[in-house]
Amino acid sequence: MYDDDDLNSAVEAGVMSVETADAFRAHVARRDHSPAVDEEHFRLITGFNDIFVVIACSLLLLSVNWIGGEFAAWLGPLGAAGTAWGLAEFFVRQRRMALPAIVLLLAFVGYIFYALYTVTGAENSYIASGGAAVAAWCHWLRFRVPVTVAAGTAAVVGTMISLLIVAWPQMKDYLLPFVFVAGIAVFAWAMWWDTGDKLRLTRRSDVAFWLHLLAAPLLVHPIFSVVAFSDAQPSVMQGGVVLALYVAIALVSVAIDRRALMVSALAYVLYAFSTLLKIYGVVSLGFALTALCVGSALLLLSAFWHPCRGLVLGLLPLTVVNRLPAAH
Repeated sequence: MYDDDDLNSAVEAGVMSVETADAFRAHVARRDHSPAVDEEHFRLITGFNDIFVVIACSLLLLSVNWIGGEFAAWLGPLGAAGTAWGLAEFFVRQRRMALPAIVLLLAFVGYIFYALYTVTGAENSYIASGGAAVAAWCHWLRFRVPVTVAAGTAAVVGTMISLLIVAWPQMKDYLLPFVFVAGIAVFAWAMWWDTGDKLRLTRRSDVAFWLHLLAAPLLVHPIFSVVAFSDAQPSVMQGGVVLALYVAIALVSVAIDRRALMVSALAYVLYAFSTLLKIYGVVSLGFALTALCVGSALLLLSAFWHPCRGLVLGLLPLTVVNRLPAAH
């Protein structure tokens, strides 16, 4: 299995010309009846060897953490973090394995956070979050794994929330607006990466994909929590609000050609409408009927994604359209 990074590497090495690589991409797009820009490709697994290596790495990291923890609480996660970095030197820099790269990055940042957390305690969690952000930055400079930017951004958001709670403890009850603002910032950060590669042929597109996955719950959760689920049981009006919000989210997703926002909001939609159906007597099939309607609608949207994008982009100002992937 080959991706755009491999094609770009082959072009740089002189194995094939730029024209040949572009012709190959166009052939694949015609064969699949979908341009590559609309497929949101990202490297996750290249073969079963990825899974094999992840299982082995997980066992090794867990054992290092366990053994080190017998001597000191912070030594186990610190040793596991160092082991994750060492494994990445081979499996990421030399073997360029996709799934192990993601797992080892998350393990490295997570164990750094855990090591600092065990030393500083919950009251100083901002130190652990800040250390995780620095760890993610160092990992990015060395390995350039696309998910690293999202992991570091999540650590920065966690650090800011922790500092906010330390400065004003009463803010624990008013975190949703701050989370929403953080979601807007992360979304803008993701769009900055996206607009730098409208054809989605480089690593920038992969970085933007993971950032959109991070921004989606930060944006969606506060909105649905405040607007749609202020009561224990949703009403018909709240169900309408949920539907309207999801349609708006879908329009944004179609416009920017990213599906992460819609996926993130699915759980809220399914919960709201299945609960409504139960209130009105449809107890056993409430979730099934909701899933049937929502799943059918999403499949239709996927089948007619390109015409829908053309309609949505036609409603936007030209200055916005020029910064988004073209409709096909």
